Amino acid sequence: MEPTHLFELVIAMFLAIIALHYAAHRLGLPPSVALLTGGALLAFVPGLPAISVDPELVLVIFLPPLLMDGAWSIAVARLRRHVIGIASLAVGAVFFTCAVVAVVAHLIFPSIPWAACAALGAIVAPPDAVAARAVLQRVRLPRRLQILLEGESLLNDASGLVLFRFAVAAAATGAFSAAEAGGSFLVLALGGAVVGIVVGTAWFKLVRLLGDEYLIIAASVLLGWIAYLAGEQLHVSGVIATVTAGLIMSWHQHTVLSAAMRMRGTSFWTVMIFLMEAAVFILIGLSLRDVVERGGGFTTVIATMGLPMLAILIALVLARFAWVFACDFVVRFCAAMGFARVRPLGVGGAAVLSWAGVRGVVTLALALSLPEGFPGRDFILVTSFAVILGTVLIQGTTLGRVIAWARLVEPESERARLTMSQAEAAMAQAQVGVVQNLAYDAEGKLIHPQLLERYQRRATSIMDYAEKTEQYMPVLHAHFDVILEAVAIGRRELIRLHRAGEIDDETLLELERDLDLEELSAISAKA
Repeated sequence: MEPTHLFELVIAMFLAIIALHYAAHRLGLPPSVALLTGGALLAFVPGLPAISVDPELVLVIFLPPLLMDGAWSIAVARLRRHVIGIASLAVGAVFFTCAVVAVVAHLIFPSIPWAACAALGAIVAPPDAVAARAVLQRVRLPRRLQILLEGESLLNDASGLVLFRFAVAAAATGAFSAAEAGGSFLVLALGGAVVGIVVGTAWFKLVRLLGDEYLIIAASVLLGWIAYLAGEQLHVSGVIATVTAGLIMSWHQHTVLSAAMRMRGTSFWTVMIFLMEAAVFILIGLSLRDVVERGGGFTTVIATMGLPMLAILIALVLARFAWVFACDFVVRFCAAMGFARVRPLGVGGAAVLSWAGVRGVVTLALALSLPEGFPGRDFILVTSFAVILGTVLIQGTTLGRVIAWARLVEPESERARLTMSQAEAAMAQAQVGVVQNLAYDAEGKLIHPQLLERYQRRATSIMDYAEKTEQYMPVLHAHFDVILEAVAIGRRELIRLHRAGEIDDETLLELERDLDLEELSAISAKA
């Protein structure tokens, strides 16, 4: 394919992303479902070339920034608090699911070697970070479940990749050592963490030296790829390296980045991540044609592999349910014996956590990376794609209903000690304190009376609102509705003045930025 045609296809893909997102919004569907389905339909449009996905390239391009985005936005304090639960899902659940799928696959096709069955288990075992984010963005979960799913999606790819590599090596050599695999996993994980710490620390020091906000934003965007590639080059876990560097970046961004850097950087980063996430699902859908052709066509795939694929999908889902409910039982038992402080999830919470295991791009990339001639390669490839389709289309569309059925309630222990209003009141008190000190000169004369009065009045109002939030909520919404209307009228007048030639472009941009900040502040406060 000529480079110009390839570029045209990329532009067409982005246009399809916009159209499919709009259709998903209008139909009330998760965007991931619309993108995956749309990509699959586009794959069979006459005249379009078959899309062959390079697995290594897909992982290198898409995985690091998407992992970085998850690490950037995750709550680090809650991550530390639930590290045991996250490790149970990211390591224990992946290993257990891999074993269950391997057993079921070997029972269905005894001719396929155990190592190849284990490779299939490793491919489909880890829920995908991209798919999980796409699903979780549309639902509201208690903080504990949210952090467990987010933390799992950040770390479980490392477990799956280690298992996959050992399974492929075992299929090639006929030898496998559980002790060696466990030791290798620890080395890869610890080595990845060390690389991530080095790269994250280097970013922290570099940001303080650069000074220019655009250079800092560019360096921050590149951080995920640098950490991932450095980890892979040193033969440790690039996934763990990326996540570790992202956590360091997340922790320090509040102190080393200015407000302008955060606003501009966040705007650029959000659009980039949106396009990359959407492109992942489109590429998965577009690869369906190649997968089906490898399996001999739709008729052959359904006739020869339909029931085995369904059995693998059911085993995959049941294995996750078994692991989550078993772990919750252990927590419940330990809590009853007084050995654990963490409360069990309960039936509803465990059901939601079990049902949220959606697979995506990592599963497809690993399946496509199997070498030619690998035992059962066609079956593994088709089954991996079926698992992606099944989990995204079934679990992704019904997770909201499962959450509604579960009627989850945020435990008191997971709630912050202060509400947002109370935190805002504490911040206002600190601000008025410093203004009171600086409002007087060395002789004790008041030199900033209006500034002092404004901060005192603001602090009083905020503290009063924090104590009577429910009472003031309707009035507050009406207040900011008026502000938003005033901003809209001001913007209209500003544009009229510019169009009439009364002001120049510099004045337009400066005043427009002020109106934008006022509008964003009002929208945020109203929410």
